[in-house]
Amino acid sequence: MENARFRPGRERYVLKLYVSGATRRSRKAIANLNSICDEYLTGDYEVEVIDIYQAPLRAQEADILAAPTLIRQLPLPTRRIIGDLSERGRVLMLLDIKKKTGPNGQTTTSRRNEKRG
Repeated sequence: MENARFRPGRERYVLKLYVSGATRRSRKAIANLNSICDEYLTGDYEVEVIDIYQAPLRAQEADILAAPTLIRQLPLPTRRIIGDLSERGRVLMLLDIKKKTGPNGQTTTSRRNEKRG
């Protein structure tokens, strides 16, 4: 399953989620990742879900020791998160995304190390 959404001129997130079949934990990780991406990375991400049973060589090449495992390939540095991604605050921190409040009280999101010019 691939999901590619990107708007030119914005930083793009490339994420790979390694799962183990259609287990409850795998389905939960996929749902949590989709929810996080839709809410925080609107239009600026690409997600690939890889089933380690269907693609064992890809899992081996990526040094996957447990599933589900999320790998953030872009932006650099590469990051790994193991688990079903249900701890949203931890996932946002490890992906280097944070919520912030705009001047009119609306909640927006941005990268932590966003350059301002």
